Amino acid sequence: MKTQGYLGIDVGTQGLSVIFADESLAIHATGDGAYAMVAGLADGCYEQRPGDWEQALKAAMADLRRKLADRGIEPEVRAIGISGQMHGEVLCDAAGEPLAPARLWCDARNEAEGLELTERMGVKFPKRMTATRWLWTIRNRPELARQVAHITTPGGWIARRLTGQWTLGIGDASGMFPIDQATLDYDARRLADFDALVAQAAPGLALPPLGDLLPAVRRAGEDGGALDAHGAAVLGLPQGTPLAPAEGDQPAALAGSLIAKAGTVSMSFGTSVVANSVGDRPFQGVDKAVDHFCAVDGKPINMVWLRNGTTAMNTIVEMIGGSLPAGSDPFAAVMPLVLTAADDCGGLVALPFLDDEPGLGVSRGGAAAIVGFREGNATPGNAAKAMLLATIFNLEMGSDVLTAQGYPRHEIVLSGGLVKTPALGQLVADVFRTPVVILACASEGSGWGAALMAAFRDRQRTGHTGTWEAFLAGHAPPAAHRFTPRAASAATFDRAAARHRRLAALHGPLEAALG
Repeated sequence: MKTQGYLGIDVGTQGLSVIFADESLAIHATGDGAYAMVAGLADGCYEQRPGDWEQALKAAMADLRRKLADRGIEPEVRAIGISGQMHGEVLCDAAGEPLAPARLWCDARNEAEGLELTERMGVKFPKRMTATRWLWTIRNRPELARQVAHITTPGGWIARRLTGQWTLGIGDASGMFPIDQATLDYDARRLADFDALVAQAAPGLALPPLGDLLPAVRRAGEDGGALDAHGAAVLGLPQGTPLAPAEGDQPAALAGSLIAKAGTVSMSFGTSVVANSVGDRPFQGVDKAVDHFCAVDGKPINMVWLRNGTTAMNTIVEMIGGSLPAGSDPFAAVMPLVLTAADDCGGLVALPFLDDEPGLGVSRGGAAAIVGFREGNATPGNAAKAMLLATIFNLEMGSDVLTAQGYPRHEIVLSGGLVKTPALGQLVADVFRTPVVILACASEGSGWGAALMAAFRDRQRTGHTGTWEAFLAGHAPPAAHRFTPRAASAATFDRAAARHRRLAALHGPLEAALG
């Protein structure tokens, strides 16, 4: 049975996946391919070989075809979307061949360059931004830098291999270099300032301007190229099949959560926590807790990221689970107790800092704690809930500057591991005093976002009109769960959050006391 639809490709940190969705965007099958980090690197160094991504793509397509064949489906792909891990540094020569393994978003070798560029440019340059990596490469690997003709990201490199073109979606591009919201292109003034810094720091290299090395910026619905002969052979699809602009995983995940309207916040709770807020205007100034990029249509996104997510709570749950009979599921046993625990956790207050938390000024981990134990409140539900609330309160603290600047927050779309216990969405609604929804597609992620972008590109290419926001609204499924803030609980959490802030302010002396 021939089925028309869309291919979504997701180039992740841990592996590559592909999905095939029909014209209604229902997913029929997925395929997977694997790759590994380059071995033997020093601590904090993370690299992958671009060629491994292409081999994984071939393997994933073969896996997808087997699964579709088992269901009697012959796919007819109308368009292709790509999502990829953001902030990588893929350095290529004039022929488009990689000159070295790609440094990934988690590579920590350029923190100093990030701080330097942030101070010089007056806008946040996280250490993971591609431009900060490029400045580090210029200073530390000048012989490599002088060979570079193109710089792109993992998603952009796959797009180049499939189309022969150097283009990139605006969301992924904003993770390479800041975007000017007036032009929806790289910030020309800051590009010139970057080139002046390079000329001063490495006058003998005579490098091209950074703007000449970066891929061309494209927005959702615009031309991301079409499969050339090589791309057609890699995917086993007809030459000329159109591509949406390759996007980063965070913008694609927003698309997969059907978020495009200012005032909607995507919160994902897992081992780390991310809150992406669609803004109605550019952010003013620099804040250590907030990073900035763009949605796939160019709208500004403010991102609050916590390294310390639900891991501390999970640790408590698993510790309690150690006393359960063999084979028991600790989460099945403890999470109902969390749901029934008092909102004030019996007076317990927690710090979840197993690791550092740069956005909140926590320089070192290892100081997670629960304080306030007294007779009668030392229960599993209180302890686990206090640790979960500590993470939610930290996210609220990181969002303070957005509240202060008056950014709208009308609705929170919740995803990640937390939604395995959906009723916990009520805590988020109460703490942030904002309605929370969990969508039926909450687990689909950036791969489905890539398929959505492919469908939108197909519509624009075939003459349909309409905005990205309207397109997503037309595909919104009913909410699987919806939570409205409860006034009494919100007031209790306000008091608990104030206690948490006072305790968090003592983290420095606590860290020093622990040595």
